[in-house]
Amino acid sequence: MGAAYFYHLTQRPLADTLRMLLDKSLANGWRVAVRGTDAAGLEALDQALWLGPPDSFLPHGMAGGQSDVDQPVLLGTGTDVLNGAVCVMAVQGAEVTAQEIVSLERVCILFDGHDEAALARARVQWKSLTGAGASAQYWSEESGRWEKKAEA
Repeated sequence: MGAAYFYHLTQRPLADTLRMLLDKSLANGWRVAVRGTDAAGLEALDQALWLGPPDSFLPHGMAGGQSDVDQPVLLGTGTDVLNGAVCVMAVQGAEVTAQEIVSLERVCILFDGHDEAALARARVQWKSLTGAGASAQYWSEESGRWEKKAEA
């Protein structure tokens, strides 16, 4: 049974935090689906992930290609897990269900702590998912390092 990890971004950009989480996920042998709501925003994120440190190659692709099933990390706006992912990373306020959390190893919900709409959306997701019985953790980087602040 999986859990939802909420990541409240206040110090680092989304691409940096996502890269760190993707590296850890791939090290665990997990395939990952990065789910967003805005295709143009995901394409910009895709480009940022390709421009990572030279010593750290992050294999990934955008959904809709011929080799979606082969991608260890697949970025897209759909809810279909085309690459056999066991981890979903939701960005841009993308929807995640309690049923998904139970069926996956992990769900990560990343949100911008400087965006009031993103904060409000994350609060709604927390209440909805924990209210449906999903296990969840809230992580903040407010102190400059990631700390678990709450668990349900």
